[in-house]
Amino acid sequence: MERWHKRIAVVTGASSGIGTAVVKDLVREGVIVVALARRMDRLDAIRNSLPQDQQSRFYARKCDVTVEKEVNDTFDWIEQTLGGVDILVNNAGVLIPGSLLTQELSAINQVLQTNIVGVVHCTQRAFKSMKARNFDGHVILINSLTGHNVLQHPVDEVPNFNIYGPSKYAITSINEVLRQEFRGYKTKIKITSVSPGFVDTEIVPESFQSDCMLRPEDISAGIVYALGTPPHVQVHELTIKPVGEAY
Repeated sequence: MERWHKRIAVVTGASSGIGTAVVKDLVREGVIVVALARRMDRLDAIRNSLPQDQQSRFYARKCDVTVEKEVNDTFDWIEQTLGGVDILVNNAGVLIPGSLLTQELSAINQVLQTNIVGVVHCTQRAFKSMKARNFDGHVILINSLTGHNVLQHPVDEVPNFNIYGPSKYAITSINEVLRQEFRGYKTKIKITSVSPGFVDTEIVPESFQSDCMLRPEDISAGIVYALGTPPHVQVHELTIKPVGEAY
């Protein structure tokens, strides 16, 4: 991780779960982190939880990745204040339980705007910054096992993950599209998709809570590993499951 010392990382969805764990690990590794989330009170609590000597490497910005102006204003601020983006962790995501056949379209659209469009927009802005400075940065996409396989529910139950899985299937495809585009633009920017099994976070529906779950810190450790590989090594897809998971 030495090459990332004092470099700038942007973490979306940083106010809880995996995002919070990533922020803390990166700051501890000497990275300057801009934490983005809608809940500023949560970000303030994260700052206060950091050791005093690490707090100067933490910046909090209120940003909803589904709002184009907020994303643009945030990345403009990063460019003007910190000089650019070197690492992007696309962690912001939402799951609204319900049936695809009956759920309100507004809820389905919220998932798609957050899990797909927000990822694309933030990645566009990070790429623009990396390319302009000729810097070989790293983009991380928080994917899911549901982005590779449709979960099998009991035959007597109506599945309740609706559009979430398809939105993560899109991330699997976007991961490869970005790899090819980074190459096509003659850069050495890395792209990594991280696909966890069930993680003990607030996004997981209560019906899927169990003793066989990962912790947010487990996923963050995988991200730090991918970031720490040599410049010629790209971890394109990283799957992380808890031992004994049924899926």
